[in-house]
Amino acid sequence: MEISNRAQKLEPSVTLAASAKANALKAAGKDVLSLTVGEPDFTTPKNIQQAAIQAIESGKASYYTPSAGIKEIREAVVNYIKSYYHLSYEAKNVIVTDGAKFALYLLFQAVLNPNDEVIIPVPYWVSYGEQVKLAEGVPVFISCAQEKEFKVTVEQLEKARTDKTKLLILNSPSNPTGMIYSETELRKIGEWAVLHDILIVSDDIYGRLVYNGATFTPIATLSKAIQKQTIIINGVSKSYAMTGWRIGYAVGDETIISAMNDIASQSTSNPTAVSQYAAIEALSGEQETVEIMRQAFEARLNEIYPLFAALPGFKLEKPHGAFYLFPNIKETLTMCGYTDVTNWVDDLLAEAQVALVTGAGFGAPEHVRISYATDLDTLKEAVKRIKAFIEKKSIK
Repeated sequence: MEISNRAQKLEPSVTLAASAKANALKAAGKDVLSLTVGEPDFTTPKNIQQAAIQAIESGKASYYTPSAGIKEIREAVVNYIKSYYHLSYEAKNVIVTDGAKFALYLLFQAVLNPNDEVIIPVPYWVSYGEQVKLAEGVPVFISCAQEKEFKVTVEQLEKARTDKTKLLILNSPSNPTGMIYSETELRKIGEWAVLHDILIVSDDIYGRLVYNGATFTPIATLSKAIQKQTIIINGVSKSYAMTGWRIGYAVGDETIISAMNDIASQSTSNPTAVSQYAAIEALSGEQETVEIMRQAFEARLNEIYPLFAALPGFKLEKPHGAFYLFPNIKETLTMCGYTDVTNWVDDLLAEAQVALVTGAGFGAPEHVRISYATDLDTLKEAVKRIKAFIEKKSIK
């Protein structure tokens, strides 16, 4: 049986591939330190677990739900956006999905026609371009310099714009860089998008995870016109340590949300019922645990950043959000006699048993992504092993 063209053209997720390789070695008894996936090392808070248990025991979690999610969770999203964004929406402006990744997938399927162009700043999260291609769109990548904090400018956007440009994807705080756009930067971008009728896809999944006094500004909050031009993508995975529960959501124009709902109804039917009840508690219940986790990530960042920055050849900016480091290791590669970052990462895993993610999948082949969503002991030991690996490989 011949595989479809779209499947043949699809690049697998480098983050999931790296995690799978690390897990396979762990299963074989190897002492692997995995700094690959963006998954908090906290368990889901107890109040959220109890809400799920109660939903199961009461029988509420036993049945199909509306494909966009039960009314209660859509209203919880509306209230959450009202509290944290100070924006007013209705339940009809919300679709709840099987993770924020699927919200993005549905959006691209709902709005893109063949050859529509989507502007994606580089570095980018690994699935953006592949999902655009699955919707028969064309990803248009714009390289953003590390010296400018990996941020795209209006001048770059205008240079990339054509009459086929339909969407712009913004991710702030960013995966993989951890950078955050300022209000001024976002306002300029938002006004440009409004002027040219380009839909803004605002991936806000790390919005609650910002550090050292940094501020997250949702672009949708900057004006009524920008709000109308924006689809908010978010979810409970990162802030509430609920990656396995698979609940994301999209908020925006009713017509677009309705089209996404139609596609969801013919694909997944509905988000998992028990996860919806858990997510209601996450969004509506106590928020102290979010702050506890945020503080833990901030403390880790402040402790491990100088350790990684001191590694031979590593050049990196200190991130302001999310939980990743994204160093340029071009000098390290040269030192160690490598020309390809993926080969270096593969050998680091094989010889030092430290798993990182190649930057090639993020559009940045001189970089690696390091997740610090794990404990300090693991992170510190990883630094020691990486340093020893570099010294061993260094060309004298």
